[in-house]
Amino acid sequence: MFNWAYAAAQDAPAGAASGFTSFMLPMVFMVAIFYFLLIRPQQQKAKEHKALLANLKKGDRIITNGGIIGTIVNIDDQIVNLEVADRVRIEMGRPYIAGFAPKKGGKIE
Repeated sequence: MFNWAYAAAQDAPAGAASGFTSFMLPMVFMVAIFYFLLIRPQQQKAKEHKALLANLKKGDRIITNGGIIGTIVNIDDQIVNLEVADRVRIEMGRPYIAGFAPKKGGKIE
């Protein structure tokens, strides 16, 4: 019986390393899944939005994050002037542009 207890004590460090490996492997898989399903698509979407904002020009028809559709009358580094109706113009921050709007009479998707 004494020999059995001594043998069990020698196996304990090897079992602890195996337990650590069996814990780390699923954690690595979870991090990889989070990266490919959450982080990477968000980074790509942010890159596309930045490119959209860089390519804006006067006369583009856009839609804001709040749902306002208008035509760019004047554009600056941070401020965009939109004409939303005849002689009705508003100022808004450039980062709040969601994308290009459809032509007049087109459907918004």
